[in-house]
Amino acid sequence: MAAANCSLRVDRRLIDANFDSYRLSLEPLPTYTVELDGAVAEVKLREDQYTLDHMRVFGMYNYLHCDRWYQDSVYYVDQHERVMHLAVTLDTAISKPREVFRLSAEIKSCDTLVCASMHFTSPTWAALSDGTGRLYLLKTNNRGPNNTDKWEIMFQQELGEPFVIIHSHSFLKDNTNIIDLVLLKTEKDESNGKGSGFLSAIDWLTITCENNENNKYEVSRHRTLIGRQAPHYAAVEQDGAGLVIAADQPFRFMQIDGKPVEEKEVEKTDTSEKKEPVYYWQQTDEDLTVIIQLQENTKKQNVEFQLSADHLNVGLKERAVFIEGQLFSSVDHSESTWTITENRLEIFMIKKNKGVMWPEVVIGDRGGEFIVNPSQTSELNERLLNLTSEELNADPERGKQPCNAQELEECDRFPEDTSSLTRFDSNTLKATHVVNLSSHQYLFTAVVNPAEMPCLCLRHDVDALLWQPHTKQEDMWKHIGTFNALGYVQASKREKKFATCAPDHSYAALCECFRRVFIYRQPSPVQTVLYNRKEARHVGQVAKQQVANLETNDPVLGFQATNERLFVLTTKTLFVIKVNADGPQ
Repeated sequence: MAAANCSLRVDRRLIDANFDSYRLSLEPLPTYTVELDGAVAEVKLREDQYTLDHMRVFGMYNYLHCDRWYQDSVYYVDQHERVMHLAVTLDTAISKPREVFRLSAEIKSCDTLVCASMHFTSPTWAALSDGTGRLYLLKTNNRGPNNTDKWEIMFQQELGEPFVIIHSHSFLKDNTNIIDLVLLKTEKDESNGKGSGFLSAIDWLTITCENNENNKYEVSRHRTLIGRQAPHYAAVEQDGAGLVIAADQPFRFMQIDGKPVEEKEVEKTDTSEKKEPVYYWQQTDEDLTVIIQLQENTKKQNVEFQLSADHLNVGLKERAVFIEGQLFSSVDHSESTWTITENRLEIFMIKKNKGVMWPEVVIGDRGGEFIVNPSQTSELNERLLNLTSEELNADPERGKQPCNAQELEECDRFPEDTSSLTRFDSNTLKATHVVNLSSHQYLFTAVVNPAEMPCLCLRHDVDALLWQPHTKQEDMWKHIGTFNALGYVQASKREKKFATCAPDHSYAALCECFRRVFIYRQPSPVQTVLYNRKEARHVGQVAKQQVANLETNDPVLGFQATNERLFVLTTKTLFVIKVNADGPQ
């Protein structure tokens, strides 16, 4: 079954067409520091980890972990293999680092060590990787700022190559506790000598435990996907029914529980004899017609016909099926009709989404042949006529050569044509929905609601738009927030290492490799009257930009944001920047 091509629908109500620019504000930002008991367990890249994927997965890893279930609680792993917890107890008071879990002392002797990683699966569970290839599932109880409980190991297993945890989620189904984890690793490509020599592998693990006396957790399913480049985003749905990946290169399933995925053999095409199509079809902006040639004397009562808003099934009773499967897009089945005339079955369907041209009738069905309407061909040629020219430069008075892509600024570049946002089904392992991201640069991932999938922030023109996945709804990716001009602004930050935003969208923040943090606030009303002379209008709102300079020469290793605060982690210090003073205390 082929995937349905989808698009990102921008909510125009969240776009500010009159946005001017950010105004630099010199208002001080209260900053507090906490000295760490032990330095952060930073792992440097080895000589054999030289690719861009190694840098993106391990070299630029965020060592600071924010507990989204209990905001203002952060964690890190120090050089003594301890998982340390810090929490905001009062508005200006930060607790001292407290140990909640200790990893094995044998970690330092591992030759293939990568950075330790963790993800908070639920309010009472956490997933942890020690950086050597061992996975832990930990029962944390209700973590909270005042909780002093140590974490308890409920499951651990050696998975081979080192990895980082990029997402996890737990849910209860049929009296069974189910935990889905998404792990990312980089491994050598033994099959192809071209390229970097490495592949990115995503392991999708499902760990289950039936609510009985044994309380034993085990891996019930292990799926592996392979891609040429590391993904920007990967997350599993809340019910484990699907996996969403955003990447510049496509991913595909390679193994299930250690066994290779068997791909269907491609039928060889016989060029000497053309195969007769099962059906023919045409379409306009509003409707679609399918024509099936029947044998003589075929009666209407012998035809089996079923049509719903998203599914079509046509065949002869107790005989062959002509066409069956999910429609490419929805139709108004109550207004659709079918008739038999001169041994021809004609199906007339009304499109719900007017103006959407279908590449196929049924997703994945190759038995039909599309008939082009001559009037549509002429109209299309007229539309394309003004876009073509026999001359290299159609306007000689300009005195300039055509655009050279090598002269574009870094902020004007876009991802590759293969860049996409794809949803995979957990049962069929097939891609069900695909969004082309070739014109939308990935900026960062943010968690707005820990009970839902993480959000993606993508560049649209000069703005940065925040998208929340809702895979069970008609609009699978919902536009929930906009950061004006941030798409262009962030591209000018050559030293940028991390980017994030507040869960309530009140601000976005960029952090450089050393010292500087940039904060971009949403437009807010001004108390004084401002006048824009250039456009001859009063200005009622102003968007502020603020810059915080950290008093340290150590590199930034972690960066997290809540609605009120920014947390910046260096090798030996945690900086807490109070961004929104009016937030809850």
